Amino acid sequence: MKRLYSLLLTFAVVLLCSAAAPKREFRGAWIQAVNHQFEGIPTAQLKAELIRQLDTLQSCGINAILFQVRVEADALYKSDLEPWSAYLTGFQGEAPDEEWDPLQFMIDECHSREMELHAWINPFRAKTTETTEFAPNHQIKTHPERIIRFGKLALFNPALQENRDYICQVAADIVTRYDIDGFHIDDYFYPYPDGDLKFNDDASFKKDPRGFKKKDDWRRDNVNLFIEQLYNTVKEIKPWVKFGISPFGIYRNKSAAYPDGSESSGFENWSGLYADVLLWIEKGWMDYCIPQVYWNTGNKAADYSILTKWWSDHAGGCLMYIGQDVERTVIGQDPNHPESHQLRHKMNLQRIMPGLQGSCQWPAKSVVDNPRDYRTILANEYYNTPALQPVSDNMPKNTPGKVRKLMPVETKDGPVLFWTAPKAKKDMDKATQYVVYRFEKGETVNIDDPTHIVAITRRSFLNLPYRDGTTQYIYVVTALNRLQRESAPVKCKTNL
Repeated sequence: MKRLYSLLLTFAVVLLCSAAAPKREFRGAWIQAVNHQFEGIPTAQLKAELIRQLDTLQSCGINAILFQVRVEADALYKSDLEPWSAYLTGFQGEAPDEEWDPLQFMIDECHSREMELHAWINPFRAKTTETTEFAPNHQIKTHPERIIRFGKLALFNPALQENRDYICQVAADIVTRYDIDGFHIDDYFYPYPDGDLKFNDDASFKKDPRGFKKKDDWRRDNVNLFIEQLYNTVKEIKPWVKFGISPFGIYRNKSAAYPDGSESSGFENWSGLYADVLLWIEKGWMDYCIPQVYWNTGNKAADYSILTKWWSDHAGGCLMYIGQDVERTVIGQDPNHPESHQLRHKMNLQRIMPGLQGSCQWPAKSVVDNPRDYRTILANEYYNTPALQPVSDNMPKNTPGKVRKLMPVETKDGPVLFWTAPKAKKDMDKATQYVVYRFEKGETVNIDDPTHIVAITRRSFLNLPYRDGTTQYIYVVTALNRLQRESAPVKCKTNL
């Protein structure tokens, strides 16, 4: 049955692979620090490298960056709560060699490219396996009683309310001080298994079981309490900042105990990391979810085609994107075209799933490096028209008013389309970006077709391409708010 199901899905991909790109699609990429790509690099050189990566990602249609700013209770931004990250400067607590703030730099650079910037933290990891030296203000130094060692790792004990409060304090600091578009956490709650190592939280369970008889249920509740608190922390400060999580790619395997699970046999969120992702969706505790479905179609334990369908079916009111592993994808074989790798297969499959609204690429650097034309295919075949961000009914429904005073003006530098921002009383009603569409004379004005988008911009003007002054075009401009909800259109005619 599992094999037949996979074949039916891949057959559907063959039939529908020519579907047009949607107008709204999340096209994200994770830029991580934990791989040491920033460590000890002089600031000027690092800025140039980040700009190079962003320029390359922008050129292939990426519209959201998830930037890792907290690896191990540290900071890749100016913080009074946690020390500068060793993954930035090489030594924990040591400031960069120039006065700069990597998070603010990335916000500015992303927004100048009309990309979203999501600040990504690892919430519970206090120490990676490699770190041995800690700054005096690191939590391992100031509150060692709140930390549990797990081999060479060290983690905040999720059972302690003071730990949950502290991590939410860090989140509140970031959301308050920075103009981010999203706040993102990854899949590390309780640790992944490591041989015979035991996460020793027996004392916490004995001291405060909260009525739970089984430790597994209690651990899941610890994580649930944290997710709810973190979501509320973000939303109480800035309701437009999207809160998202990237869980491991399998929620639960189908079994007699859980018949609604996926046809898979791998490690689980539910029993392994104590992450009850479907409960978070049901409760509305996250705006978007990016399950890390890093395997290929044909994987016996975790088949991409089966798992993407499962997540699509269980998206509920949450925006659901799929985490894509670049390096695994390019070594896989397309089940329909054996001469090719699996990128086209995966993208086609993702787009026919009604519960999925996009992808996120892991890691961004691999997209930049373009193995086996991965980035080229995205740019030329899938992300070759602009895309707005998806929105859901669970998000604030405020919509900006229409732009005002739209008109073409002749200037010494050529024709320019000008407009004025709509009036707004509340932050959620304000226009932060604009979409400009162009149609030829006699052409039906259809702003649902992204092929007519000529610009998404934060400016209130656009230079127009002059030809001979005899060709008439219709330009349409809409306003977007912080969530990219779109206003009613305003149009004007001009000859170019």
